[in-house]
Amino acid sequence: MEVWKKTIDAMHFEAKKDNQRVLELLNYEYGYIGWCIGKKKFEEAKQYIRRSQERMNRLKKIKANIPIIHAYQSAYYGFEIGLNKIKAPFVGPKSIEEAEKSINIDKNNYFGYIQLGNIEYYMPSAFGGSKQKALEYYIKAKQIMDKNKPENDWTYINLIAIIGMNYQELKNFKKADEYYKLALKISPEFKWVKNELYPQFLKKQN
Repeated sequence: MEVWKKTIDAMHFEAKKDNQRVLELLNYEYGYIGWCIGKKKFEEAKQYIRRSQERMNRLKKIKANIPIIHAYQSAYYGFEIGLNKIKAPFVGPKSIEEAEKSINIDKNNYFGYIQLGNIEYYMPSAFGGSKQKALEYYIKAKQIMDKNKPENDWTYINLIAIIGMNYQELKNFKKADEYYKLALKISPEFKWVKNELYPQFLKKQN
C-alpha cells in the first residue's frame, strides 16, 4: 500500500490530466481510502476523500462521465458512514440514490452495481440490508466486467474476492472456495485473499 500511495500522490501532482486520467486516479484513491478506513487510518482517509471530492466536483461541472461519477459519489457517502456510523440514517439514502442514478443512466455501469452490492452487504439486516441482494448486484457487476476481459483491473479481482466473502456469509462454502481460488488464480500475490480471507476460510472449514 505504500507503493499504491506513492503512485496516487505522483498522479495527483501531474499537470494537465485528461478526464480518463482523472478517473483512473479516482479509482486508485477509492481503493486506498477503503484500505485506510479498514486500518482505522481515519485522518489519512479524510485527506484523500477531500482530494477526490474536489476531482468529482470538477468532472460534474463539465458533465464528464456522469454515470461513473454518481457511482463514486455513492461510494464516498459510504466512506462517510465508515468514518462515522452515526451518519448512516442521514447519508445512507443519499448513497443509494447516487448508485441508482448511475445505473439508471447507464445500465452497463458495473461500478454502480458494485455500490448497490456494498450498500446491501454492509447495511444491517434490521435496516433492510440483504446479503442475497448484495450477491445479485455483485454477480451483475462481474457479468458486465467479464465482457471486457478485465483481469488486470484491481477492481475486478477485488470484486471476485468480495463475491467469495458474500458466498461465505450465505454459507455456500463450495462457491466461496471457488471464488477465492479464482481470485488467486488471476492474482496469486493478492495478499488480502492469500494471507487473510482464504486461510481464515480454510481454518473455519477445518
